[in-house]
Amino acid sequence: MGDISIVALGVIGLNVLISWKGFNDHAFFDKYKFQVGSILHHKEYYRILSSGFLHVDFTHLLFNMLTLYFFANPVIGFFASPEGFLFGDFSGAKLNVGYGMFLLIFLAAVIGGNLLSLLIHKKDNYYSAVGASGGVTGVLFAAIAAFPEMELRLFFAIPIPAWIFAILYLGYSVYGMKTNLGNIGHSAHLGGAIVGMLATIIYYPTILQINTYYIIGMILPLIVLFVMIMRDNRK
Repeated sequence: MGDISIVALGVIGLNVLISWKGFNDHAFFDKYKFQVGSILHHKEYYRILSSGFLHVDFTHLLFNMLTLYFFANPVIGFFASPEGFLFGDFSGAKLNVGYGMFLLIFLAAVIGGNLLSLLIHKKDNYYSAVGASGGVTGVLFAAIAAFPEMELRLFFAIPIPAWIFAILYLGYSVYGMKTNLGNIGHSAHLGGAIVGMLATIIYYPTILQINTYYIIGMILPLIVLFVMIMRDNRK
């Protein structure tokens, strides 16, 4: 996938530094983690972004940063020159645009993922979470919306088309969010995925014509999520 950009390395480095600080300073970790009560009642809105640079442990950090590493270049390349990157003529790429969009998607997906978590868990003052998963998922799904036929490795071993992985991932996340499955921020993942796909579609609407059926398939689990949220809000 080529050499990773300085912008992506900067995001990874910042995550490592802030997470390392959090590993060794519990007061710092508690101050900047995502927590519903602190955000809604104490107006500590900075947690919506700062929590995206903290991680529970090194394994959590490593998994997120590896995913970001592998998908940074395809996203940067696509947003630099969508038609060139899709059809093999990348000579006219405007890489600064690609770098900017990569950074924007990562930050917007962190915020979008945490805003969805805030909506879903607004009645649970003690709900807390950390991790760049929302931002990483945003970058991942921006890449999948652009390149749905690329091959991914499920559990780092099983080859699977990206669009099938996306449908399974989103379906699992909707189910996991509804059933509180595991100690995982499913709502943040879903919010990040929505931001990533929307970014690709809004930036290059022609992608809807190129990857119509793949994108429709990925949207179906999100429709289920929307129906669930509307039903829960009526209670």
